[in-house]
Amino acid sequence: MEIFSSKSNHYLFTSESVGEGHPDKLCDQISDAILDACLELDPDAHVACETFATTNFVLIGGEISFRKNAKQNIKFIKKNAEKIARQVAKEIGYTSADYGLDCKKFKFMNRLHAQSADINQGVVGAGLAEFKGQQGAGDQGMMFGFACNETPALMPAPVYYAHKILLAASSLRKSGKINWLRPDAKSQVTIEYEGNKPLRIDTVVVSHQHDPEISYNEIKKTIIEQIIKPVLEPTGLLDENTKYHINPTGNFVIGGPDGDAGLTGRKIIVDTYGGMGRHGGGAFSGKDPSKVDRSAAYMARYIAKNIVAADLADRAEVQLAYAIGVPFPVSIMVETFGTEKVSISKIEAAVKSVFDCTPAGISETLNLRRPIYKPTASYGHFGRSEFPWEQTDKVDALKAAVRG
Repeated sequence: MEIFSSKSNHYLFTSESVGEGHPDKLCDQISDAILDACLELDPDAHVACETFATTNFVLIGGEISFRKNAKQNIKFIKKNAEKIARQVAKEIGYTSADYGLDCKKFKFMNRLHAQSADINQGVVGAGLAEFKGQQGAGDQGMMFGFACNETPALMPAPVYYAHKILLAASSLRKSGKINWLRPDAKSQVTIEYEGNKPLRIDTVVVSHQHDPEISYNEIKKTIIEQIIKPVLEPTGLLDENTKYHINPTGNFVIGGPDGDAGLTGRKIIVDTYGGMGRHGGGAFSGKDPSKVDRSAAYMARYIAKNIVAADLADRAEVQLAYAIGVPFPVSIMVETFGTEKVSISKIEAAVKSVFDCTPAGISETLNLRRPIYKPTASYGHFGRSEFPWEQTDKVDALKAAVRG
């Protein structure tokens, strides 16, 4: 058996996805549903909501604040948080304890409280005198965005196709076409590369929760023939040597929070680029756009995608970095891995002239202060055209700036 090394020009690269019913993704979706409810009440709401789930139990906690109608809005969220959490679980399909959680019967605890005044004063521009009146970053940190020309969405192929498999499985489960599927699921795709070019799909792994009476052979055949192949055959990357590992333990009946505890923000690589491209470490879900962990990561993706769409490079990675309370990035970096068509210095200069990377500018450019976040919390935050940071509307501006 030939062994491929990532240090050579010929190698294997693997990425995973998890479905909306994965315990961590349940928590991400509840946190983002709470965020959306806050933004519905006040576009200037500041939210950092975390969710924890285990057997028959869901806890939410964190910080929220409102600029307008603060007491009324906080009272509304505290009153409705449980209803929101139960609705999210119901929409995912957690309607029975047999599936890992019963949306009607789980125990619920709410520990949301007001945001720290020290953090808030920097965000709203009431901190140090030199930044008065200017929206500062909600925290320090560095964020990365990535794009490449491997797929139509300008996403890395392994994570893109891993998401597609689980999206297809979810559709078939919810439509009743495969009625023995349960909500919890994971996938993994390994692709053989030559340089930056995907050559073939080497291995596909799918672990999907199921009803107990279904035979393993039926599970394996159905997942391969009705889910995996319809998604991956159009890519032209499957071949007779592609390996399939379906429910490798042989049984996946116990799932959801009953099978494994869930926590907001624990699937950051699934949420981004599947490990292809760096990650600053900050999670997204439950955070309003004043938190640059989220908004700057979206902006970095927006910039990187427009660089590749403009054919300035085949691959692009953008790093943005911030200091808490400071209303502009402390650094902007562009890496193109030797695929650039013009000099990196020209690309970086064009990026700085075309994109407003201040926290306020990001929110304005991408129209982030609105309730759009719950749909981001499963199947990846990137590579899906419905999100504003996936637009390629700055291609002409970048080309013009590069020409000078």
